[in-house]
Amino acid sequence: MRKPHQVYLSLLLICFATIAASAQNPQPDGQSFRVQCPTATPLHPAGTVETPYKGPVSNTVTITPQNGAPSFALPYVSNGGAVKCQEISGGDGYMTEADGNQTFMFAFGPLSGMNMIKNGQAGTLLNTDFNNFYNSPTLPNGCNSDAPSTCGPMSTDPTYKPAKPVSLDGAVVDPAAIMTIGVMNGNLPMPLAAFDEDDEFFLTLTNVGMIMRPDLFEQHTVHFHGYPNASSYYDGVPDASIAVNIGGSFTYYYMAPDAGTYFYHCHITPPEHLQMGMVGQLYVRPRQNRVAVGNGLYPALQLQQLDLRTACPNTGPNATGPSTDILCSTPLPALNSVTQQVDPFAGVDSRIPAGAPLKYAYNDGDGSTAYEFDVPLQIHGFDPNFHFVGMTFNPEGFSDMKDKYFLLNGRSYPDTVGVPGYAGCCSSSFNPDPVSHAMGTEDSDGRTRFSQPLTSLIVLKQGERALLRISDLDVQEYQTLASLGIPLKVVGFNAKILRDQAGNNLYYTTNSITVGGGESLDAILDSTGIPPGTYFLYTPNLDHLSNNAENFGGLMTEVVVTP
Repeated sequence: MRKPHQVYLSLLLICFATIAASAQNPQPDGQSFRVQCPTATPLHPAGTVETPYKGPVSNTVTITPQNGAPSFALPYVSNGGAVKCQEISGGDGYMTEADGNQTFMFAFGPLSGMNMIKNGQAGTLLNTDFNNFYNSPTLPNGCNSDAPSTCGPMSTDPTYKPAKPVSLDGAVVDPAAIMTIGVMNGNLPMPLAAFDEDDEFFLTLTNVGMIMRPDLFEQHTVHFHGYPNASSYYDGVPDASIAVNIGGSFTYYYMAPDAGTYFYHCHITPPEHLQMGMVGQLYVRPRQNRVAVGNGLYPALQLQQLDLRTACPNTGPNATGPSTDILCSTPLPALNSVTQQVDPFAGVDSRIPAGAPLKYAYNDGDGSTAYEFDVPLQIHGFDPNFHFVGMTFNPEGFSDMKDKYFLLNGRSYPDTVGVPGYAGCCSSSFNPDPVSHAMGTEDSDGRTRFSQPLTSLIVLKQGERALLRISDLDVQEYQTLASLGIPLKVVGFNAKILRDQAGNNLYYTTNSITVGGGESLDAILDSTGIPPGTYFLYTPNLDHLSNNAENFGGLMTEVVVTP
């Protein structure tokens, strides 16, 4: 059962979301594409300020009901954070398998943060960056040295406004630009989303239709799978919420309550839309990351325990009675004296800025989930026959569905490493962008688009740690990943830290993990004491280690440890 304050908070957040929805980006009246990202909300009046976490602060907001009832003051507690937004399209596209075959997809694509996504980052933006609307003389595509000669001339963006500054990451809000960029712009996996605990997250889905299947009038939704405290209105299950028609937009709202690795997908006929590629990952970074260097989340001020949303009373080593909430997500740690520190590799590794603090998978309080690099790994499988039929007007054979391509972040080995010039890489099926390593596919209109932007190659200096954020949205198979030579420390499962109510960490060390469809897992790959060299992260299921009929592909990537 939910706590009374959680129900109260949910009602409050719905009120906030309704107020925030009135802050629309300027667009023509009567236009069905409505891209929303408020400049400020009652929880975040400054909107864009990201400050160190200092614990809950009591505030009051005035609510004015839309039914004409008197305004009233509503108290709430703020824990910092910011307003962050993202925009995606729902439609179709093509991707390239590691054996060279081009495969049709139902897919989500990026309509904000496009340059970030191309470079393997999350497309989630602060509202100020999101509202700095997209403006570029060329369309975002994957033109490179192997692209057809028509790719260059076709890349001109007809909606470019020379009088405005170039913006490659801002949201696409002009209706013509949404259609010009969004059609056949599918990504696999769908655009990565990442934000911080206590953020308010606004995700706009715009349905641009499926140009390769004009007979289909497919609706789309975004379902945040396993996400806690989601209002059914924003849950994406069409029976109890909203489905987006072709030519329409809808903005989902979430107040990030719990850190962890999640995933999202379309919930319209899920076996079909998931198999066809409408899957992706999102993760929530813990507020422990935002604690100032030298301070702690649990010691002294007991910040985590002062917030009723995250407090775990009567847990930990000094518990005096039974916990009042056995389902609390972060029980007090047995040892809670750790304070935030500067990462020892900050300024040493060029990827980590000087003075950067450590990152954590969860609000552990004891520093046991510290790491240097996030490595999202979205597992998926494709049945090429199902996808071929999906591009035609024939009914799909659900009972005959059988995955033959096995994918990490939308790629099979050796495309998973996807770095030009890297020893042993890559297949002849594509030429990845030499800077971003994003993988492009030529579509039926002659344009090449970045269909699979995320590589899975992991490069660590000896002693660095990578947090493998593993999620599986395979429709048909269980998937196993094994690590030879570098142990995996599993610290979380289904976005919950592995810890008992007495505060004992239940982490375990293993050389393989298995996940099913709809499960996520957090594992830390620690290169401390590991000799420099190349190691493999792969599936021991031999029939999943193939690209359709070809051997030596599938679910495998590389871990490179350097001195």
